[in-house]
Amino acid sequence: MTYLVSALGCALAWDWYSLVAFRILGGLGVGAASVIAPLYIAEIAPAKYRGRLVATVQFNIVLGILLAFLSNYAISRLGLGATEWRWMLGVQVVPSIVFFVLSFLIPESPRWLVARGREDEARRVLLKIGADEAVDAEIADIRASLESTGAGDEDSLFQRRYLKPILLATAIAAFNQLSGINAVLYYTPSVFKMAGAGGDSSLLQAVAVGLTNLIFTMLAMTIIDKFGRRALMIAGSIGYIISLSVTAWAFYTYGTHFDGVGGWIVLISLLAFIASHAFGQGAVIWVYISEVFPNRVRAKGQALGSVVHWIGALAITQTFPMIAESSGGHAFAFYAAMMVLQLVWVLLAMPETKGVPLEELQKELGLS
Repeated sequence: MTYLVSALGCALAWDWYSLVAFRILGGLGVGAASVIAPLYIAEIAPAKYRGRLVATVQFNIVLGILLAFLSNYAISRLGLGATEWRWMLGVQVVPSIVFFVLSFLIPESPRWLVARGREDEARRVLLKIGADEAVDAEIADIRASLESTGAGDEDSLFQRRYLKPILLATAIAAFNQLSGINAVLYYTPSVFKMAGAGGDSSLLQAVAVGLTNLIFTMLAMTIIDKFGRRALMIAGSIGYIISLSVTAWAFYTYGTHFDGVGGWIVLISLLAFIASHAFGQGAVIWVYISEVFPNRVRAKGQALGSVVHWIGALAITQTFPMIAESSGGHAFAFYAAMMVLQLVWVLLAMPETKGVPLEELQKELGLS
Protein backbone atom coordinates (compact mmCIF):
# COMPACT_ATOMS: atom_id res chain seq x y z
CA MET A 1 0.00 0.00 0.00
CA THR A 2 2.88 2.41 0.72
CA TYR A 3 4.09 1.94 -2.88
CA LEU A 4 0.68 2.85 -4.27
CA VAL A 5 0.17 5.91 -2.05
CA SER A 6 3.72 7.07 -2.74
CA ALA A 7 3.33 6.76 -6.52
CA LEU A 8 0.03 8.65 -6.54
CA GLY A 9 1.35 11.29 -4.16
CA CYS A 10 4.51 11.90 -6.18
CA ALA A 11 2.56 12.21 -9.42
CA LEU A 12 0.13 14.69 -7.86
CA ALA A 13 2.61 16.52 -5.58
CA TRP A 14 1.64 20.17 -5.12
CA ASP A 15 5.00 21.45 -3.83
CA TRP A 16 8.55 20.35 -3.03
CA TYR A 17 7.68 19.31 0.54
CA SER A 18 4.81 17.05 -0.50
CA LEU A 19 7.03 15.41 -3.13
CA VAL A 20 9.73 14.69 -0.54
CA ALA A 21 7.14 13.35 1.92
CA PHE A 22 5.68 10.91 -0.59
CA ARG A 23 9.18 9.85 -1.73
CA ILE A 24 10.06 9.12 1.91
CA LEU A 25 6.89 7.02 2.21
CA GLY A 26 7.97 5.05 -0.85
CA GLY A 27 11.41 4.63 0.70
CA LEU A 28 9.84 3.13 3.81
CA GLY A 29 8.08 0.59 1.61
CA VAL A 30 11.31 -0.27 -0.19
CA GLY A 31 13.13 -0.62 3.13
CA ALA A 32 10.48 -2.96 4.52
CA ALA A 33 10.49 -5.08 1.37
CA SER A 34 14.31 -5.35 1.40
CA VAL A 35 14.02 -6.94 4.86
CA ILE A 36 10.94 -9.10 4.45
CA ALA A 37 11.32 -10.51 0.92
CA PRO A 38 14.73 -12.26 1.22
CA LEU A 39 13.97 -13.31 4.80
CA TYR A 40 10.67 -14.91 3.81
CA ILE A 41 12.04 -16.69 0.73
CA ALA A 42 15.04 -18.04 2.69
CA GLU A 43 12.68 -19.51 5.27
CA ILE A 44 10.43 -21.32 2.79
CA ALA A 45 13.05 -22.40 0.21
CA PRO A 46 14.67 -25.88 0.15
CA ALA A 47 18.40 -25.62 0.95
CA LYS A 48 19.57 -26.78 -2.49
CA TYR A 49 17.52 -24.07 -4.25
CA ARG A 50 17.74 -21.34 -1.62
CA GLY A 51 20.37 -19.28 -3.42
CA ARG A 52 18.54 -18.91 -6.71
CA LEU A 53 15.15 -18.45 -5.03
CA VAL A 54 16.33 -15.66 -2.73
CA ALA A 55 18.19 -14.18 -5.70
CA THR A 56 14.79 -13.68 -7.36
CA VAL A 57 14.53 -10.66 -5.06
CA GLN A 58 17.49 -9.11 -6.84
CA PHE A 59 16.13 -10.24 -10.21
CA ASN A 60 12.88 -8.40 -9.56
CA ILE A 61 14.83 -5.32 -8.43
CA VAL A 62 16.94 -5.17 -11.59
CA LEU A 63 13.91 -5.95 -13.76
CA GLY A 64 12.20 -3.00 -12.12
CA ILE A 65 15.24 -0.80 -12.74
CA LEU A 66 15.27 -1.79 -16.42
CA LEU A 67 11.55 -1.10 -16.76
CA ALA A 68 12.05 2.27 -15.05
CA PHE A 69 14.82 3.21 -17.47
CA LEU A 70 12.66 2.07 -20.40
CA SER A 71 9.59 3.94 -19.19
CA ASN A 72 11.62 7.10 -18.56
CA TYR A 73 13.04 6.93 -22.07
CA ALA A 74 9.61 6.28 -23.60
CA ILE A 75 7.98 9.11 -21.63
CA SER A 76 10.80 11.47 -22.59
CA ARG A 77 9.88 10.87 -26.25
CA LEU A 78 6.22 11.91 -25.77
CA GLY A 79 6.87 15.63 -25.47
CA LEU A 80 4.89 16.07 -22.26
CA GLY A 81 6.75 19.19 -21.24
CA ALA A 82 6.54 20.35 -17.64
CA THR A 83 4.43 17.33 -16.55
CA GLU A 84 6.96 14.77 -17.81
CA TRP A 85 8.44 14.06 -14.38
CA ARG A 86 4.95 13.44 -12.94
CA TRP A 87 4.33 10.68 -15.47
CA MET A 88 7.76 9.17 -14.79
CA LEU A 89 6.91 8.87 -11.08
CA GLY A 90 3.20 8.11 -11.45
CA VAL A 91 3.69 5.09 -13.72
CA GLN A 92 4.62 3.17 -10.55
CA VAL A 93 0.91 2.97 -9.75
CA VAL A 94 0.40 -0.02 -12.08
CA PRO A 95 2.93 -2.47 -10.52
CA SER A 96 1.97 -1.18 -7.05
CA ILE A 97 -1.63 -2.30 -7.54
CA VAL A 98 -0.55 -5.72 -8.85
CA PHE A 99 1.81 -6.22 -5.90
CA PHE A 100 -0.86 -5.18 -3.38
CA VAL A 101 -3.41 -7.67 -4.73
CA LEU A 102 -0.96 -10.60 -4.98
CA SER A 103 0.34 -10.06 -1.43
CA PHE A 104 -2.91 -11.48 -0.03
CA LEU A 105 -2.04 -14.88 -1.56
CA ILE A 106 1.24 -15.31 0.35
CA PRO A 107 1.20 -17.97 3.17
CA GLU A 108 3.00 -17.39 6.48
CA SER A 109 6.57 -18.61 6.92
CA PRO A 110 6.62 -22.09 8.52
CA ARG A 111 9.51 -21.03 10.79
CA TRP A 112 7.49 -18.05 12.01
CA LEU A 113 4.53 -20.34 12.66
CA VAL A 114 6.64 -22.85 14.63
CA ALA A 115 8.08 -20.02 16.73
CA ARG A 116 4.52 -19.19 17.76
CA GLY A 117 3.49 -22.76 18.50
CA ARG A 118 1.33 -23.15 15.38
CA GLU A 119 2.97 -26.35 14.16
CA ASP A 120 -0.09 -27.75 12.37
CA GLU A 121 -0.26 -24.62 10.22
CA ALA A 122 3.50 -24.83 9.62
CA ARG A 123 3.12 -28.44 8.49
CA ARG A 124 0.41 -27.47 6.00
CA VAL A 125 2.55 -24.65 4.59
CA LEU A 126 5.58 -26.94 4.22
CA LEU A 127 3.49 -29.52 2.39
CA LYS A 128 1.98 -26.80 0.21
CA ILE A 129 5.40 -25.52 -0.88
CA GLY A 130 6.68 -28.99 -1.73
CA ALA A 131 8.16 -30.52 1.43
CA ASP A 132 8.39 -34.31 1.31
CA GLU A 133 7.59 -36.97 3.89
CA ALA A 134 10.38 -35.59 6.14
CA VAL A 135 8.22 -32.60 7.07
CA ASP A 136 7.97 -33.70 10.73
CA ALA A 137 11.76 -33.97 10.99
CA GLU A 138 12.08 -30.47 9.48
CA ILE A 139 9.66 -29.07 12.01
CA ALA A 140 11.63 -30.78 14.79
CA ASP A 141 14.86 -29.18 13.52
CA ILE A 142 13.21 -25.77 13.42
CA ARG A 143 11.90 -26.22 16.96
CA ALA A 144 15.31 -27.30 18.21
CA SER A 145 17.05 -24.32 16.61
CA LEU A 146 14.56 -21.95 18.23
CA GLU A 147 15.15 -23.51 21.64
CA SER A 148 18.95 -23.66 21.38
CA THR A 149 19.68 -20.11 22.55
CA GLY A 150 17.93 -20.64 25.88
CA ALA A 151 15.06 -18.83 27.51
CA GLY A 152 14.94 -15.09 27.97
CA ASP A 153 17.40 -13.93 25.31
CA GLU A 154 15.53 -14.83 22.14
CA ASP A 155 14.71 -11.23 21.27
CA SER A 156 18.21 -9.77 21.68
CA LEU A 157 20.36 -9.52 18.54
CA PHE A 158 23.25 -7.53 19.98
CA GLN A 159 24.93 -10.10 22.16
CA ARG A 160 28.35 -11.69 21.91
CA ARG A 161 27.17 -15.03 20.51
CA TYR A 162 25.84 -13.29 17.39
CA LEU A 163 28.97 -11.20 16.77
CA LYS A 164 30.10 -13.31 13.80
CA PRO A 165 26.88 -13.10 11.74
CA ILE A 166 26.54 -9.41 12.64
CA LEU A 167 30.02 -8.71 11.28
CA LEU A 168 29.39 -10.81 8.15
CA ALA A 169 26.08 -9.08 7.41
CA THR A 170 27.33 -5.55 8.03
CA ALA A 171 30.50 -6.16 5.99
CA ILE A 172 28.72 -7.46 2.89
CA ALA A 173 26.08 -4.72 3.12
CA ALA A 174 28.71 -1.97 3.51
CA PHE A 175 30.85 -3.26 0.66
CA ASN A 176 27.77 -3.44 -1.55
CA GLN A 177 27.42 0.33 -1.35
CA LEU A 178 31.15 1.11 -1.29
CA SER A 179 31.27 -0.32 -4.80
CA GLY A 180 29.42 2.83 -5.89
CA ILE A 181 26.56 0.83 -7.41
CA ASN A 182 23.79 3.17 -6.35
CA ALA A 183 25.78 6.24 -7.40
CA VAL A 184 25.98 4.72 -10.89
CA LEU A 185 22.35 3.56 -10.97
CA TYR A 186 20.89 6.79 -9.56
CA TYR A 187 23.01 9.07 -11.71
CA THR A 188 23.41 6.93 -14.84
CA PRO A 189 22.28 9.63 -17.34
CA SER A 190 24.41 12.25 -15.55
CA VAL A 191 27.50 10.02 -15.61
CA PHE A 192 27.10 9.47 -19.35
CA LYS A 193 26.56 13.20 -19.89
CA MET A 194 29.83 13.77 -18.01
CA ALA A 195 31.40 11.40 -20.54
CA GLY A 196 30.09 13.43 -23.47
CA ALA A 197 26.71 11.81 -24.26
CA GLY A 198 23.71 13.91 -25.27
CA GLY A 199 20.39 13.94 -23.38
CA ASP A 200 18.50 11.26 -25.35
CA SER A 201 21.69 9.24 -25.80
CA SER A 202 22.34 9.22 -22.05
CA LEU A 203 18.83 7.91 -21.36
CA LEU A 204 19.26 5.18 -23.98
CA GLN A 205 22.64 4.21 -22.49
CA ALA A 206 20.86 3.96 -19.13
CA VAL A 207 18.59 1.35 -20.72
CA ALA A 208 21.71 -0.58 -21.77
CA VAL A 209 22.86 -0.48 -18.14
CA GLY A 210 19.53 -1.87 -16.95
CA LEU A 211 19.54 -4.62 -19.57
CA THR A 212 23.10 -5.66 -18.65
CA ASN A 213 22.08 -5.74 -14.99
CA LEU A 214 19.16 -8.03 -15.79
CA ILE A 215 21.11 -10.44 -18.03
CA PHE A 216 23.96 -10.99 -15.56
CA THR A 217 21.58 -11.29 -12.61
CA MET A 218 19.81 -14.11 -14.47
CA LEU A 219 23.17 -15.75 -15.18
CA ALA A 220 24.16 -15.56 -11.51
CA MET A 221 20.82 -17.07 -10.45
CA THR A 222 21.47 -20.16 -12.56
CA ILE A 223 24.83 -20.94 -10.93
CA ILE A 224 24.74 -19.52 -7.39
CA ASP A 225 23.66 -22.85 -5.88
CA LYS A 226 26.25 -24.76 -7.92
CA PHE A 227 29.39 -22.67 -7.48
CA GLY A 228 28.46 -21.00 -4.21
CA ARG A 229 28.39 -17.48 -2.81
CA ARG A 230 32.16 -17.00 -2.40
CA ALA A 231 32.96 -17.88 -6.03
CA LEU A 232 30.52 -15.29 -7.31
CA MET A 233 31.85 -12.68 -4.88
CA ILE A 234 35.45 -13.34 -5.98
CA ALA A 235 34.58 -13.08 -9.67
CA GLY A 236 32.49 -9.98 -9.06
CA SER A 237 35.21 -8.30 -6.99
CA ILE A 238 37.81 -8.80 -9.71
CA GLY A 239 35.39 -7.41 -12.29
CA TYR A 240 34.66 -4.43 -10.02
CA ILE A 241 38.36 -3.61 -9.60
CA ILE A 242 39.13 -3.75 -13.33
CA SER A 243 36.04 -1.86 -14.54
CA LEU A 244 36.16 0.86 -11.88
CA SER A 245 39.88 1.37 -12.42
CA VAL A 246 39.35 1.80 -16.17
CA THR A 247 36.47 4.24 -15.55
CA ALA A 248 38.63 6.29 -13.15
CA TRP A 249 41.47 6.30 -15.69
CA ALA A 250 39.11 7.54 -18.41
CA PHE A 251 37.89 10.46 -16.29
CA TYR A 252 41.43 11.35 -15.23
CA THR A 253 42.61 11.19 -18.85
CA TYR A 254 39.77 13.00 -20.62
CA GLY A 255 38.51 15.24 -17.80
CA THR A 256 35.75 17.43 -19.22
CA HIS A 257 36.90 17.01 -22.83
CA PHE A 258 35.60 13.56 -23.76
CA ASP A 259 35.74 12.54 -27.39
CA GLY A 260 34.00 9.56 -29.01
CA VAL A 261 36.67 7.10 -27.88
CA GLY A 262 36.59 8.30 -24.29
CA GLY A 263 32.80 8.07 -24.19
CA TRP A 264 32.89 4.51 -25.47
CA ILE A 265 35.52 3.57 -22.87
CA VAL A 266 33.27 4.85 -20.07
CA LEU A 267 30.20 3.11 -21.51
CA ILE A 268 31.96 -0.26 -21.89
CA SER A 269 33.70 -0.11 -18.50
CA LEU A 270 30.47 0.85 -16.71
CA LEU A 271 28.59 -1.95 -18.44
CA ALA A 272 31.35 -4.29 -17.21
CA PHE A 273 30.94 -2.79 -13.74
CA ILE A 274 27.19 -3.43 -13.79
CA ALA A 275 27.79 -6.99 -15.02
CA SER A 276 30.29 -7.56 -12.19
CA HIS A 277 27.82 -6.25 -9.62
CA ALA A 278 24.91 -8.31 -10.95
CA PHE A 279 27.01 -11.47 -11.08
CA GLY A 280 28.56 -10.97 -7.63
CA GLN A 281 27.30 -8.63 -4.91
CA GLY A 282 23.90 -8.05 -6.45
CA ALA A 283 23.06 -11.76 -6.56
CA VAL A 284 24.68 -12.67 -3.24
CA ILE A 285 23.95 -9.91 -0.69
CA TRP A 286 20.34 -10.66 0.21
CA VAL A 287 20.87 -14.42 -0.04
CA TYR A 288 23.84 -14.27 2.31
CA ILE A 289 22.33 -11.97 4.95
CA SER A 290 19.21 -14.15 5.09
CA GLU A 291 21.36 -17.24 5.70
CA VAL A 292 23.93 -16.30 8.36
CA PHE A 293 21.56 -15.50 11.25
CA PRO A 294 19.85 -18.19 13.36
CA ASN A 295 16.08 -18.53 13.34
CA ARG A 296 15.53 -16.65 16.58
CA VAL A 297 17.09 -13.40 15.35
CA ARG A 298 16.97 -13.75 11.57
CA ALA A 299 14.40 -11.01 11.09
CA LYS A 300 16.40 -8.56 13.19
CA GLY A 301 19.62 -9.59 11.50
CA GLN A 302 18.05 -9.05 8.09
CA ALA A 303 16.85 -5.64 9.26
CA LEU A 304 20.35 -4.76 10.47
CA GLY A 305 21.87 -5.68 7.11
CA SER A 306 19.20 -3.64 5.33
CA VAL A 307 19.81 -0.61 7.56
CA VAL A 308 23.56 -0.72 6.86
CA HIS A 309 22.84 -1.12 3.14
CA TRP A 310 20.50 1.87 2.94
CA ILE A 311 22.61 4.12 5.16
CA GLY A 312 25.48 3.34 2.79
CA ALA A 313 23.24 4.11 -0.19
CA LEU A 314 22.37 7.48 1.32
CA ALA A 315 26.01 8.31 2.00
CA ILE A 316 27.22 7.27 -1.47
CA THR A 317 24.45 8.99 -3.42
CA GLN A 318 24.84 12.22 -1.43
CA THR A 319 28.62 12.37 -1.77
CA PHE A 320 28.97 11.25 -5.40
CA PRO A 321 27.79 14.52 -7.04
CA MET A 322 30.12 16.57 -4.84
CA ILE A 323 33.14 14.38 -5.55
CA ALA A 324 32.30 14.03 -9.25
CA GLU A 325 32.03 17.81 -9.59
CA SER A 326 35.72 17.99 -8.68
CA SER A 327 36.72 14.87 -10.64
CA GLY A 328 34.82 11.80 -11.74
CA GLY A 329 38.13 9.98 -11.49
CA HIS A 330 38.34 10.53 -7.72
CA ALA A 331 34.97 8.88 -7.11
CA PHE A 332 35.61 5.80 -9.23
CA ALA A 333 39.18 5.40 -7.93
CA PHE A 334 37.81 5.36 -4.37
CA TYR A 335 35.22 2.73 -5.27
CA ALA A 336 37.93 0.60 -6.92
CA ALA A 337 40.07 0.77 -3.76
CA MET A 338 37.11 -0.33 -1.65
CA MET A 339 36.60 -3.33 -3.91
CA VAL A 340 40.20 -4.39 -3.36
CA LEU A 341 39.33 -4.48 0.35
CA GLN A 342 36.18 -6.46 -0.43
CA LEU A 343 38.21 -9.07 -2.32
CA VAL A 344 40.55 -9.43 0.68
CA TRP A 345 37.53 -9.82 3.00
CA VAL A 346 35.95 -12.50 0.78
CA LEU A 347 39.19 -14.49 0.57
CA LEU A 348 40.00 -14.31 4.29
CA ALA A 349 36.74 -14.00 6.22
CA MET A 350 33.64 -15.01 4.23
CA PRO A 351 32.41 -18.57 4.91
CA GLU A 352 30.49 -20.51 2.24
CA THR A 353 26.79 -21.17 2.89
CA LYS A 354 25.53 -22.92 -0.26
CA GLY A 355 23.34 -26.00 0.04
CA VAL A 356 23.28 -26.09 3.86
CA PRO A 357 19.91 -26.09 5.69
CA LEU A 358 19.42 -22.97 7.80
CA GLU A 359 19.40 -24.97 11.03
CA GLU A 360 22.66 -26.71 10.07
CA LEU A 361 24.26 -23.36 9.20
CA GLN A 362 23.45 -22.23 12.71
CA LYS A 363 25.60 -25.08 14.02
CA GLU A 364 28.45 -24.53 11.53
CA LEU A 365 28.72 -20.87 12.52
CA GLY A 366 28.87 -21.85 16.19
CA LEU A 367 25.48 -20.35 17.05
CA SER A 368 23.76 -23.36 18.63
